Amino acid sequence: VKGCSSSSYKCANGRCVTKVNPECDGLRDCFDGSDEMRCGCGTRPRKRTKIVGGSDAAAGSWPWQVSLQMERYGHVCGGTLVGSRWLISAAHCFQDSEAIYSDARAWKAYMGMRVMTATNNGAAARNIRRILIHPQYDQFTSDYDIALLELSSAIFFNDLVQPVCVPAASHSFTTGTSCYVTGWGVVMEDELASRLQEASVKIISRNTCNKFYDNAVTPRMMCAGNLQGGVDACQQGDSGGPLVCLERGRRWFLAGIVSWGEGCARQNRPGVYTQVVKFSDWIHQQTKGQV
Repeated sequence: VKGCSSSSYKCANGRCVTKVNPECDGLRDCFDGSDEMRCGCGTRPRKRTKIVGGSDAAAGSWPWQVSLQMERYGHVCGGTLVGSRWLISAAHCFQDSEAIYSDARAWKAYMGMRVMTATNNGAAARNIRRILIHPQYDQFTSDYDIALLELSSAIFFNDLVQPVCVPAASHSFTTGTSCYVTGWGVVMEDELASRLQEASVKIISRNTCNKFYDNAVTPRMMCAGNLQGGVDACQQGDSGGPLVCLERGRRWFLAGIVSWGEGCARQNRPGVYTQVVKFSDWIHQQTKGQV
């Protein structure tokens, strides 16, 4: 079986499955069962089945949401839990000339937190062991805006702390699908939310998005929002946080990472996200298969 086509799912034994998004859908599509093997992710045990224009999220709604904080500044960026010792965020959160933000020792990750308070009640905290910024990250175009953070020690999963599923390289998130973006970013154009915010946004095709952004949206990016405006991630504070979509197996997959956009929730200015499927292989390589 020679190379699978880019839209085919590749099983562990190298065979190709042409079914769309077979991973973790509860059906065994690979002969070796590998499509259903890494599926301890993307569930919300607590959930019975301010992002602008969003609403407060109930406790445990988004158990993979992480708050990345610095002692000096408090909450700086969002992140997403993808394994017991790995987080994904945006490279631009850790980029600066004075090497303040790029120093792993300056950061702390808080998991299982909903209300942003001085005491971070009940949240599990971990130091960051190292920050892996994608080697091709370009701070001027925001291309390859992804970073992996290794925690100082493993985090235990519970009702409030769960990893999200990382999609296979072949996974497709269709235009028009409603997904959710979450974070503690600004609720107006200048005020941070104290409670975790959630907003439903639709995936917008890259062609459409590039019309609004003068072709600045590269193949490593994706857009989501409501073209009428009113609902969006705000890069301040939401940056690095998750855009997640619910798949057939009732599991949530990480589609995007909050990267950039113009202002917040403006008309015809959807949010631009790092497209996670473009980095599936890089994520698996860097985490040595732990994700």
